[in-house]
Amino acid sequence: MYPTFVIVGRLRRDYLLPPVGPPLVDVPGGDLLYAAAGLAAWEGSIGLLARVGEDYPREWLRVFEQRGLDTRGIRILPEHLDLRFFQAYLDLLTPKRNNPVAHFARLGLPYPKALLGYQPPAEVHDDDKRVEPASPRPLDIPKDYLDASAVHLCPLDYLTHNRLMPAFRQTRATTLSLDPCAAYMTPAAWPDVRRLLQGLTAFLPSEEEIRALFWGHSNDLWEMAEALAAQGCELIVIKRGGRGQMLYDAPARKRWEIPAYPAHLADPTGAGDSFCGGFLAGYQQTYDPLRAVLHGNVSASMTIEGSGAFHALEALPGLAQARLNSLAEIVRQV
Repeated sequence: MYPTFVIVGRLRRDYLLPPVGPPLVDVPGGDLLYAAAGLAAWEGSIGLLARVGEDYPREWLRVFEQRGLDTRGIRILPEHLDLRFFQAYLDLLTPKRNNPVAHFARLGLPYPKALLGYQPPAEVHDDDKRVEPASPRPLDIPKDYLDASAVHLCPLDYLTHNRLMPAFRQTRATTLSLDPCAAYMTPAAWPDVRRLLQGLTAFLPSEEEIRALFWGHSNDLWEMAEALAAQGCELIVIKRGGRGQMLYDAPARKRWEIPAYPAHLADPTGAGDSFCGGFLAGYQQTYDPLRAVLHGNVSASMTIEGSGAFHALEALPGLAQARLNSLAEIVRQV
């Protein structure tokens, strides 16, 4: 049985100091898991495509399987891959990824031995076109994953996105969505972005990313969305954090503004990825762009109410549907 959905991205070993609650030290994370959890809040039959090193905890893979996730697309390389990721919050909305020693000391917490030697990821520039070791390759895709109905690509380096897109465009997938990497969302990389947009169902940048792409050319978010859609993408969704989302439906030429569900914010980590997973579920269920955004909105709302990649899956039964119904009453077309 092939998976109905495939999520492509990266796995991490997270060291998080969230705004609320205890620290999370060496726990499974990464955009891949947050997106998968946002999708799993609504749907099952999910395949994961990623790369890890031989040092990645095998028990975590078993936990993923117990959650109903298909891990056959996670390739274990015969080498060490440093997948550590540190993030601390000075307040509810300000993440910091520098100098973990100082942040643990600030909170009076012992410094984890597993973080010794950790260096924050170097800033990647749009002209630095290289494939990251942890980025999946087309040859990593299990054959039956090519029969999936819907595929989402999490933020990855440009070359990886560019190589994976043709592989999935030629499959049975009827829905193909992509969350861009901030590194190539620059005016100089516009020709590269145009190539990725061709044949996409949905493009899901953050407001910061889309403004960076159009820096010096436009300040109008709707104008930016229309320019992106004109390159061959049906739906443009701009993620705006606590301000919700903007949806431009190119075939119908409709614009929508969707407020964020008023959830209790405990930890915003992974909210955007969780949104993308929920969006994919909603679109595959209904093929209604607005309903898809509402599903993503609800997934993100459940993610931010706690910490950890799978927090959205700990919600009470029926909560997601209740929030979906509530949101549907307050969206507006513009």
